[in-house]
Amino acid sequence: MATIFTRIASGEIPSFKCAEDENYYAFLDINPLAPGHTLVIPKHIEDDYIFNLDESTYQGLWAFARKVALAIKATVPCKRVGVAVLGMEVPHTHIHLVPLQSEGDMDFRKSRPVVTDEEKKQIAESILKEYEKL
Repeated sequence: MATIFTRIASGEIPSFKCAEDENYYAFLDINPLAPGHTLVIPKHIEDDYIFNLDESTYQGLWAFARKVALAIKATVPCKRVGVAVLGMEVPHTHIHLVPLQSEGDMDFRKSRPVVTDEEKKQIAESILKEYEKL
């Protein structure tokens, strides 16, 4: 059975797409730690543990995430883009890319900002445009 992330990557469930290639997909988190919080997934691999990925998929996922992080940094005001791999909430390997002003911004227990769909749309479009330039 397809995971929710597989269904998002296939377009079956709508998302705010930030980047895509034939193997990987990046989209805004629906409950972000900060505006621009993006999830990066392999499209065709549904394993829920990143270290179970084959070497090629693992390396490709990180290379794709790096490019997305550069696009986030270029478009979302932040000092850095933080990275987290938790994978407990959705059974599909995914990387969190979070725009940061401080280390405390990576606390997944903190309250989340309200980001409207219109703001998400604008952020995703900006990240995608920058990603396509790289």
